[in-house]
Amino acid sequence: MASLPSCSPSELTPLLGFAPNATLAAEYICNRFNATSDKFTDTSYAIDNTYLLFSAYLVFAMQLGFAMLCAGSVRAKNTMNIMLTNVLDAAAGGLSYYIFGFAFAFGGPSNSYIGKHNFGLKSIPSSVYDYSFFLYQWAFAIAAAGITSGSIAERTQFVAYLIYSSFLTGFVYPIVSHWVWSSDGWLSATRTSGKLLFSSGAIDFAGSGVVHMVGGIAGLWGALIEGPRIGRFDRSGRSVILRGHSASLVVLGSFLLWFGWYGFNPGSFLTISKAYGTTNAYYGQWSAVGRTAVTTTLAGCTAALTTLFSKRLLVGHWNVTDVCNGLLGGFAAITSGCSVVEPWAAVVCGFVAAWVLIGCNMLAEKLKYDDPLEAAQLHGGCGAWGLLFTGLFASKQYVHEVYAKGRPYGLLMGGGGKLLAAQVIQILVIFGWVSVTMGPLFYALKKLNLLRISEDDEMQGMDVTRHGGFAYIYHDEDNSSHPPNGFVMKKIEPKSATPSPI
Repeated sequence: MASLPSCSPSELTPLLGFAPNATLAAEYICNRFNATSDKFTDTSYAIDNTYLLFSAYLVFAMQLGFAMLCAGSVRAKNTMNIMLTNVLDAAAGGLSYYIFGFAFAFGGPSNSYIGKHNFGLKSIPSSVYDYSFFLYQWAFAIAAAGITSGSIAERTQFVAYLIYSSFLTGFVYPIVSHWVWSSDGWLSATRTSGKLLFSSGAIDFAGSGVVHMVGGIAGLWGALIEGPRIGRFDRSGRSVILRGHSASLVVLGSFLLWFGWYGFNPGSFLTISKAYGTTNAYYGQWSAVGRTAVTTTLAGCTAALTTLFSKRLLVGHWNVTDVCNGLLGGFAAITSGCSVVEPWAAVVCGFVAAWVLIGCNMLAEKLKYDDPLEAAQLHGGCGAWGLLFTGLFASKQYVHEVYAKGRPYGLLMGGGGKLLAAQVIQILVIFGWVSVTMGPLFYALKKLNLLRISEDDEMQGMDVTRHGGFAYIYHDEDNSSHPPNGFVMKKIEPKSATPSPI
């Protein structure tokens, strides 16, 4: 934030001429002016930090959205398990990000690859970061862990969640966020300590790559190494749909995530009280914040409707779960370029994102890949498309306002291919980094028999075998026997009655 001009009595005294007590008058005027200037500065800091805090609260509310979405997407016998893992992502991620993650991500001055200061929030607050910034970044880190937990749901040991969640939020995710978002990062579009990659840097404004691809690729390796759930594919290799038990929870979770995305994307400006120095006093960063909320909305809406009609043509019915996943795919895609594209371009983003998700799901079925929440396809696939979309459609005006004048912008907007090249590099390095860190971790957990639960536990459901009981009384269609320690709810048909004469 630029400092307001200060008043100097020595400079003001000559301007008062030979008036009596000119020196005293100059000192009085300057004291009053500087006090007012300081008050404006304090107010600006307070406004920006309050804006960031409330954005952090919105992003944290997405954890409830993830919990509801995950709970509705799994079978009832694993409800308590998946809810517990969502709580764990926030709790374990909070400590690991506090001790290590924040320092690895933003602990500058540092090198281009990893931060090395501010472990345990030492020297915070400072002139660069306040506590609100840490809280906001922590909410992003646990969002990445929440994405991964959906991919390996219904078959993973509890201890594995503890290990991978802490490792992801404390090391894997922070390194990527340092590369892309730190002022020292080698991929960063806001880098100040060296040359920008391709004179541009990679634009990932709110994390299509940093958050969604990281969580999605981690989930991809976890699900691949664990293998599909029992019964997901029959003996001939044909796909068998294991439906989640509550469409209501899926819709509730989707709307909560939609609400939280208004902190995720617009909040990534970090400040709101910034003027762009244009001739229009009403136009500034506050306008860019509003535009970002609009592009986010349009991308999600377009993806939802595209999925609705596309799936109707492909499978012959209207499926609310597919529509919700399409909606979230649109949001994941627009997250990269939400601040630097026109609203009409967001419609294009959402339309393509829906087809990316549909295509990834078709490929996953052919490869016998099992992801109960389509997390790898949704967040990994649509996140990668979002990075490419930014390299194609980023607007010259908005790139220069949000980042700096003279920067390359979207290829299809006349800005050349430098930004697109940087986006492609980001996709490749994120895939590579997450693969060489999370892949071996999941493989080691498997070899140590710490990854997958036993076949008996999986058939009965983890709620009763691992968590002491059911979330609620239910009857699972794929289990004809009575569950231990529980009751089976049966449908009661109305008795036929002879109508009484009137």
